[in-house]
Amino acid sequence: MDLLIRNANLPDGRGAVDIAILDGRIAQVGPQLALRGREEIDAAGALVTPPFVDAHFHMDATLSYGLPRINESGTLLEGIALWGELKPHLTQEALIARALQYCDWAVARGLLAIRTHVDVCDERLLAVEALLEVKRQVAPYLDMQLVAFPQDGLLRSPNAFANLQRAIAMGVDVVGGIPHFERSMEQGAESVRLLCAFAADKGLRVDMHCDESDDPLSRHIETLAFYAQQMGLQGRVAGSHLTSMHSMDNYYVSKLLPLIREAGVAAIANPLINITLQGRHDSYPKRRGMTRVPEMMAAGIDCAFGHDCVMDPWYSLGSADMLEVAHMGLHVAQMTSQSAMRACFDAVTVNPARILGLPGYGLQPGCHADLVILDARDAVEALRLRAGRRYVIRRGKVISRAPAMPAQLHLPGRPGQVDFRL
Repeated sequence: MDLLIRNANLPDGRGAVDIAILDGRIAQVGPQLALRGREEIDAAGALVTPPFVDAHFHMDATLSYGLPRINESGTLLEGIALWGELKPHLTQEALIARALQYCDWAVARGLLAIRTHVDVCDERLLAVEALLEVKRQVAPYLDMQLVAFPQDGLLRSPNAFANLQRAIAMGVDVVGGIPHFERSMEQGAESVRLLCAFAADKGLRVDMHCDESDDPLSRHIETLAFYAQQMGLQGRVAGSHLTSMHSMDNYYVSKLLPLIREAGVAAIANPLINITLQGRHDSYPKRRGMTRVPEMMAAGIDCAFGHDCVMDPWYSLGSADMLEVAHMGLHVAQMTSQSAMRACFDAVTVNPARILGLPGYGLQPGCHADLVILDARDAVEALRLRAGRRYVIRRGKVISRAPAMPAQLHLPGRPGQVDFRL
């Protein structure tokens, strides 16, 4: 074998498992494999998982915090206005440099697949060209999907639809939208219809910013589910954010969830950003803002978590850590049972991989040998500790490694170090 990983714990609960890798793919998985590897890694009971996947990100804006100024109110609308101020000053060189730096962070965090939205409302399509170049450069070590995103509204912004079509022709992968930002509910619904029809005609996936609002009457997810089913897009559509659902009454949601499931529409929540940007008009009681993740999972809807933003006009923090995203998600959604916490781990691994349609993802023989060895014994411990990534492996080759980081103690009568495990 090219690489043999010994004594691994797997996310499904299996322990003391060996993983054999040959020619960039997983060849065998099982206990005490009678094989030898050119390189062998003893996981020593650590969790080995497929790589983290970010289903929702904005790489054209990442690491631009403070340009041209800081979002003082911390609101979504000021962030959008600030991005509008920054766009005329963007250069391809700066965009590419920031995006590549972020991809370096992602690799070190075991994040090897990202779906990123890219603004198409700039007539130059400068960010589209920049991220297509970034996608080309990182392809050997990171899968990137680009979403053509009309940030200023498909119908509200002049030429946005034409720009979106140009972006798709240039090689952008997914059709995006933002119906709640149009000038009326009717225009929002029409934008959903136009975009779904275009995606169906081109055979593309759809991922819309949908109902990123505290307004319970923002119900474009219902329209998105309708057109996904009517136009045969089942399994290829995602609604991102869906924060208005947190403010909707229970009766309407009881009708809505089966419609989403029947239409095969996935849901992507963004816990760090949803909890930060939503509820800004509330005093107390104050809404959490994140969509109804446990209820959607229970209804059979595919759910993932996205990072959304890192050090940009909307969010001043972040470091490409999907365990931080899942950690926030389980707290906001109060998903604290053992099974619910494992579901939060799935929301940054297997679920987004399925939503993105990533081929060869997983731990079964024949899958790509893309793996992360975490400094934790299981998924729940990984979430609790935001565990370090000991090894990140891409197509059977180690592309990042980090030492274990126990704390050294100097206390009389106490152990010499702690690793925060029981």
